[in-house]
Amino acid sequence: MAVREQPIYTTRAHVFQIDPSTKKNWVPASKQAVTVSYFYDSTRNSYRIISVDGSKVIINSTITPSMTFTKTSQKFGQWADSRANTVFGLGFASEQQLTKFAEKFQEVKDAAKLAKDKSQEKGDTLSNHSQQESGRETPSANQAQSFNGTDDEKISFSPEAAQLKSENERLKSVVEQSNTTAKKYETELQTLKESNARLVDALQESSANVESWKKELTACQEESDTLRKKIAELESECNEANQEKQKNAQLTIRVKELEAELQEKEQELENLRRQAEIIPQLMGECESITAKLKAAESQNKELEGKLEGLQMDINDSRQKQGNMKGELKKFMDILDGKLDELHEFRQGLSKVGVDN
Repeated sequence: MAVREQPIYTTRAHVFQIDPSTKKNWVPASKQAVTVSYFYDSTRNSYRIISVDGSKVIINSTITPSMTFTKTSQKFGQWADSRANTVFGLGFASEQQLTKFAEKFQEVKDAAKLAKDKSQEKGDTLSNHSQQESGRETPSANQAQSFNGTDDEKISFSPEAAQLKSENERLKSVVEQSNTTAKKYETELQTLKESNARLVDALQESSANVESWKKELTACQEESDTLRKKIAELESECNEANQEKQKNAQLTIRVKELEAELQEKEQELENLRRQAEIIPQLMGECESITAKLKAAESQNKELEGKLEGLQMDINDSRQKQGNMKGELKKFMDILDGKLDELHEFRQGLSKVGVDN
């Protein structure tokens, strides 16, 4: 950008360009909001909109009177640039920024139109002066011939000759100024060509970077897909592991329940064992009673007189002994059943431990 160009208005917006293939969809030209500026070239009396993202020029649009800035929404506007063969779009953060940018666009457009009209008027003036100069060449020649006449004739044509000389000097000055302006325009054109060449180089470099970024993006996408597959596999394995953990937790709870039941059964067995310890004592008492019964029977012969009373005692003792034997048998049957249940419970507990 030449030093003669100065920014006259600056804002920030997201930059878009129309898709050249569809001419419908917008393609982002910047990843985030970038600076968008109006520049005024005092030498060429022209205006441009310029935006740079890093080292990449994404907008370089010279404003002409035929351009129109259109608001398509509350925060988005666009304009077409026939020289760049594209349509630029700007997305602003607020409606106020869009309105201010549109007003500035109209202001710059009017200024560009005024500058174009002045340039045309200046060109028309130079063209008229050139025609007048060429039309006056013949009278000047005639005057040069008349100056060779008498002194009276020289005196009569002197004021007109002075006026023509002054006009010629003025036209020479205008021509010299035009030549100077033309040289300035040539220098300006050369500078613009150099600037465009730099922009083309930057564009080519950006295109190469875009291709490189596309390749990197493709590689990243492939790597991302691979990682997603691995994550899905790991999630599946984690789900299976969680299911196994749940099964193990259920088995652990079941084992604890069985252990509690086992403790209850062992407590019952201990109680039965304690009750079984009383059996020898009962057997001893039974034998003692039997001995007494035998003694009573031996004494029965001696004590026939007391036979009826003793007989009643004997009957009572026998009945008690029968009751005690029946109870003892029932107790032994219950004890055998409990032992069998305990044995089966231990076998079930051992099977559960083997399954775990």
